[in-house]
Amino acid sequence: MRLLLQQRAEGREAPRFVQLMLEPDLLGGWALVRETGQIGGRSQLKREQFLDQASAQAAFEHARDAQLRKGFQLMFAQGAEAPR
Repeated sequence: MRLLLQQRAEGREAPRFVQLMLEPDLLGGWALVRETGQIGGRSQLKREQFLDQASAQAAFEHARDAQLRKGFQLMFAQGAEAPR
């Protein structure tokens, strides 16, 4: 699963983005990857490991909902249903 969320630009600054990805790893676990930054600038990558898909999915949905509450808008979704 992959979601790309973007915040509207304020003033002359480039808009901020958050990309959330949920990926299986080679050992049977799951990873939630978060990439954040400004479009056209530096970004930061964080990875959280989970033992099962259910807990990874819950963390993915929690991260998505937190970003939507902060004013980010969904720009792209792959392999996932639209946010509620």
